[in-house]
Amino acid sequence: MSEEEQPEKMSEAQKLMYAVFGIFVVGFALVWMSKDDASKGKGDNAAAAMMRNYVNIQQMATDKCTKIVTEKTGEQVYFPTETKTDKETYVTLIWAGENAQKGGFKTASCTLTGQLGGISELVIDGKEIIKKK
Repeated sequence: MSEEEQPEKMSEAQKLMYAVFGIFVVGFALVWMSKDDASKGKGDNAAAAMMRNYVNIQQMATDKCTKIVTEKTGEQVYFPTETKTDKETYVTLIWAGENAQKGGFKTASCTLTGQLGGISELVIDGKEIIKKK
């Protein structure tokens, strides 16, 4: 009585192991391909760097100019009425005074230049308070 040899069937545990192994292989392939795509899009990095620079200059201007205008005029300023910028090197914030009839300022203009890392010009009611080049 010889038993005929029949091929062994895969157990459920073996099937599960092969499925997990396949998921790992597909995951590694996806990560490898996405890193390759990221290195090709280097032009996006330059645009992102320019945007970060603009945001940093804008934030610095808002912080420093608000403090110095408040200090020089004695009035608290909040939001500028106008903003001028080339989006690369400078930001100019302009405020209109709220208490001009009561002895307050009429207009204040503060320019922050990125190369200086600080305020390059401050003009209050037509008088230059700070002028740096």
